[in-house]
Amino acid sequence: MPVSSEHEPHPPHDLDLVIDFVNTLDLDAGTDELATPAELSRWLSQRRLLPPAGARPDADEHASAIRLREALRALMLANNGADANPDAGRELDRAAHAGGLGVHFAADGGVAVLPGADGVAGALARLLVPVVDAAADGSWRRVKACRADDCEWAFYDRSRNRSGTWCEMAVCGNRTKVRAYRSRAPRR
Repeated sequence: MPVSSEHEPHPPHDLDLVIDFVNTLDLDAGTDELATPAELSRWLSQRRLLPPAGARPDADEHASAIRLREALRALMLANNGADANPDAGRELDRAAHAGGLGVHFAADGGVAVLPGADGVAGALARLLVPVVDAAADGSWRRVKACRADDCEWAFYDRSRNRSGTWCEMAVCGNRTKVRAYRSRAPRR
């Protein structure tokens, strides 16, 4: 359900990767692309975060990935006006630390934020690189999760004034407005 724009086809800093990660859980459809460690491995490999024959996530790494996904969703909901979840930042810290995320300097003076770890921990830390880059220029505030409780789909808010609240006005916005109208309408 992501919102698209002809002026900006993709969010900056590879934020679409982070958005896709959060959207692996589709509340509306009741599906989870990361339901098992094998599915997590496949997802990470398809996005070149893990080599195809790379480390296979164990149960603890799978649980860490799910916690990271939900922490990112909580931050995206906070970007959309929800109360901040104090555990969300701590979870991102844990993933960054486990993956050895740090600043690396190249011989030519270039600077990059990269994970120092390999395997699943490094792959999860790589998911945080776009967040770091977007936080630096303020574009992270545009990464939101839909306000609809039965949706919470992650999207990039392309509205001029950063006022987007639903993944799609035609679906979740309408649903929310109809519910509000029905709650105000007199009962017959």
